[in-house]
Amino acid sequence: MPTVKIERIDSYTNRFVGVVRVTADDGSIGWGQMSPYNADISATVLHRQVAPHAIGADARAIGALVELIGEREHKFPGTYLCRALAGLDTALWDLHGRRENKSVCELLGGEPGAVPVYASSMRRDITAEAEAERLVGLAGEHGYRAFKIRVGSECGHDADEWPGRTEAVVAACRRALGDDASLLVDANSCYTPDRAIEIGHMLQEHGVRHFEEPCPYWDLDATRRVTRVLDLSVAGGEQDNSLALWKYMIDSGTVDIVQPDICYVGGLTRALRVAEMAAAAGMPCVPHSANLTLVTLFSLHMMAAIPNAGPYVEYAIEPDSYYPWQAGLFEPALEVVNGQVTLPRAPGWGVEVRPDWLETATHTVTH
Repeated sequence: MPTVKIERIDSYTNRFVGVVRVTADDGSIGWGQMSPYNADISATVLHRQVAPHAIGADARAIGALVELIGEREHKFPGTYLCRALAGLDTALWDLHGRRENKSVCELLGGEPGAVPVYASSMRRDITAEAEAERLVGLAGEHGYRAFKIRVGSECGHDADEWPGRTEAVVAACRRALGDDASLLVDANSCYTPDRAIEIGHMLQEHGVRHFEEPCPYWDLDATRRVTRVLDLSVAGGEQDNSLALWKYMIDSGTVDIVQPDICYVGGLTRALRVAEMAAAAGMPCVPHSANLTLVTLFSLHMMAAIPNAGPYVEYAIEPDSYYPWQAGLFEPALEVVNGQVTLPRAPGWGVEVRPDWLETATHTVTH
């Protein structure tokens, strides 16, 4: 089979979001996305440190190319290289799917269909009563049966967003949603181990199933201590991009549930490596996807195909007015019905980046 060579890499960015288009020498294209936030910086890294290694490479040999770029740029193993690499990797998966007339899910051996999602709240600036009320409304409107709320304060050194909020919001949401709803919480690196264990016992009393990032994510020993004490599942890993570190986290039982972010870890190929390591250790995988850009779509395709997928995919519930930069990026838009999102059946990721969004973005090309 003749080689299909990468001929051109285009990026379209604003400060928050950057998409990537890869064009092969046979004219086939694919769309991907770099990690949100500071996407303009990621685009610079893409064209300076990623694209030069990719031009002329085989567009179908995604895994080999991703590994090669990591080796060629071994002095720069940090987050921005991975954020930029995610744009290339996810665009190549889309290109491969379009050429094969298959969805990415199908390329991975899965079957496109309806994928359960959980309603993921990003807010701490909301009272317990107001949070419970809006989650009940979303359950009625979209059929959600699983919900995640924020506790503590972000990197909070044991401080709550305001005194008593954590206990109040957990109790209010459990009371309003009922015992049958799956309730998850995210502490965003708030607690010391002792306080995390104390909060964890309270969460267990309210039937919470998933305690995310209880301690500063970089302090693996602290997180592991919490994991070993509590009965509910401790989740984490969204920030981590080193596969060697992921192996250590999994082998040492730092968490019970792995949460790679496809755009933070360096693309679908590397996220699948994390999922495979977790599967070998008998651990479920629930990718982090905390906004409604393409990362949620990537996660849906992955979760519909991997054998150790958790019971649901994270689905951000904040409106475009809260995250205006997530609006109008691609079509068709995703929709939650009966607590599920049905994957598009078109090839690749199954969507198109909207031309009106591209017209507002900064365009850079390497060829």
